[in-house]
Amino acid sequence: MADRENAELVFAPLGGVGEIGMNFALYGYGPADAREWIVVDVGVTFPDTAHPGVDLILPDTRFIEENLDGLRGIVITHAHEDHYGALLDIWPRLKVPVWMTPFAAGLLEAKRQGEQGAPKIPATTYRAGEKFTIGPFEIEAIPVAHSIPEPMSLAITTPAGTVIHTGDWKIDPAPTIGPKTDEARFRAYGDKGVLALICDSTNALREGDSPSEVAVGEGLKGVIESAKGRVAVTTFSSNVGRIVSIARAARDAGRQCLVLGRSLKRVIDVATELGYMDGLPEFIAEEDYGFIPRENLVIICTGSQGEPLAALAKLSRDEMKSVALTAGDTVVFSSRTIPGNEKAILEIKNRLIDLGVKIIEDGDALVHVSGHPRRSELRRMYEWVRPQIGVPVHGEAAHLVAQGSLMSMSGIGQVAQVRDGDMLRLWPGPATIIDQVPFGRLYKDGYLIGTDQAMGIRDRRKLSYAGHVAVNVVLDEKYELAGDPDLVAIGIAEADASGETLEDLMLDAAIGAVDSIPRQRRKDLDLVQEAVRRAVRGAANEAWGKKPLVTVFVTR
Repeated sequence: MADRENAELVFAPLGGVGEIGMNFALYGYGPADAREWIVVDVGVTFPDTAHPGVDLILPDTRFIEENLDGLRGIVITHAHEDHYGALLDIWPRLKVPVWMTPFAAGLLEAKRQGEQGAPKIPATTYRAGEKFTIGPFEIEAIPVAHSIPEPMSLAITTPAGTVIHTGDWKIDPAPTIGPKTDEARFRAYGDKGVLALICDSTNALREGDSPSEVAVGEGLKGVIESAKGRVAVTTFSSNVGRIVSIARAARDAGRQCLVLGRSLKRVIDVATELGYMDGLPEFIAEEDYGFIPRENLVIICTGSQGEPLAALAKLSRDEMKSVALTAGDTVVFSSRTIPGNEKAILEIKNRLIDLGVKIIEDGDALVHVSGHPRRSELRRMYEWVRPQIGVPVHGEAAHLVAQGSLMSMSGIGQVAQVRDGDMLRLWPGPATIIDQVPFGRLYKDGYLIGTDQAMGIRDRRKLSYAGHVAVNVVLDEKYELAGDPDLVAIGIAEADASGETLEDLMLDAAIGAVDSIPRQRRKDLDLVQEAVRRAVRGAANEAWGKKPLVTVFVTR
């Protein structure tokens, strides 16, 4: 146990606070020069058009890598990608024990088997209500409702007091597969005294209570029963409760279910092993699709976020080998749109509408509900826990500030607004930001992981805007041009407004740049190289209005 006399309890998020996704939280206890640490969650976020070619975005873990001697373990609250998705890539940098639920462990193992060279991670499984100790941290897993099996809040106790780290949660009186949020345990901790509540802010801008998952099941059943043709329902593959709701609704409407999409099948395999799919009819095989009457079929498929290679996108392009949608069928989006995916989703919807397919989304019927607490649910959590300090996490600035305001209005005495990289001292004394620690983003790009500069992403971004020109200049023994330079242009406009080709203009500029340098000075090949580079870029910019990346080779 760390020295109590000079000990502090600190919280330092490296991801997920000031942004949606990529959750990575550090708790440290002990004197400043000898803290013991745990990590809670190791999540990813997903690239957009500003990151061409990037596969995943991971938290930059430099700070804790520099303090590995004090790192005691990693706890995963649940198996959503934004909470555990970076584990296979980040764990080799940390190599400490991991605690996770059976469902998360099963999903991690299935994922590992599908990734070349992924590490075998030594994981200890824990279940709802269990307690375990990691260094100076005594942890109890408190079950909560969310949109995935086995989500947990963590009660983290040290000599400084207890911190409740909510993870992702909501209050659902009737979840499809459980659990309910354990009000009694939260109240029990509140009665004993809670130092700080580190709380999910995702829905802090929305008034009222989230509808129940059972109500979503009824909404889906109504849609399926009234549909004339096939019904395809797309949802998040990790939402096992929703998959069960769809399968039950199909069964009650007298329809059979077909599952499309690798990630869905992987999740269903793990959920089946753990008993979450018990009591449901078996899903039909893809090759049996043609034998099922249209009015007797429900398809559960991936692609709710517009992913171009997912099952729904392929259906919208009629690219699947043995499954197709036709006029009169219905597609249900049982999901929310993650910001940034609007355009890709709209493209799929338009292609489906062109096929004659009817689209149903959340505004048309109760076919989706969020897994995060709205403002009334947040107030109830505050009443149960009654913390001395409130810390909003899991959200962008608007969500964090909205929850901070709600905490203050609800009587929480201290509210600490933090962002990624802030080190917040929770104890002793008032909650105070005492340091800034390194944080940022790492990029998974093929088999490699590194910064945007190390992965070449900045140059790739420039390439996507203005292309690339390679020029090879050969000088003879007298430092005169030994013939015209070779020039190769990729991603460059063909001709200027007058019709003259850009390659000719750039070639003339390269020759002119060499000719303009006195022969004695051409011995400095670096000087020649830079002169040609600038001239070629300038010629492109003058004719085209854009500056491509230019690479020049000068040899003698």
